[in-house]
Amino acid sequence: SYSSIDLLPTLIQTKMVNEGKSLSEALLTAKAEGRLTVGVYECAKIMNVDPDRVSFCLLATDDFGCDIALQIHFTLIQAFCFDNDISIVRVNDLKRLNALVGTKGQLEDAHCVLITNPAEDSWEDPALEKLHLFCEESRSYNEWVPEITLPER
Repeated sequence: SYSSIDLLPTLIQTKMVNEGKSLSEALLTAKAEGRLTVGVYECAKIMNVDPDRVSFCLLATDDFGCDIALQIHFTLIQAFCFDNDISIVRVNDLKRLNALVGTKGQLEDAHCVLITNPAEDSWEDPALEKLHLFCEESRSYNEWVPEITLPER
């Protein structure tokens, strides 16, 4: 017989796929509404100047192997997100993320992407709500920076 512990990884993997859809929806909505910040330095600037505007943070670890500077940035960004109660996830496909957030024909530094809050009087994005819940749930399993797989195009 299966224990709930045996099923947990499968459950989390299934959720990762669903969350991948939510993540791409949230990114496309934020991009259309001008609430997307792409690039490690650009993201660090916003976090420094106006952390309350940041709703969601995404780190892309693809080819990261030996880039020590990037690893240090990631560590600092993660710590900042934890301190400021910002949901944070990892994505392992930089190319696919670039295709979603980048400008056509231009390769962005999509190692870090932020979604800022919508205007006060607008609705919270349902896809983003799902992601916040997923992050909260992951933290309860001590998965502090859960990985999400973006869906194939």
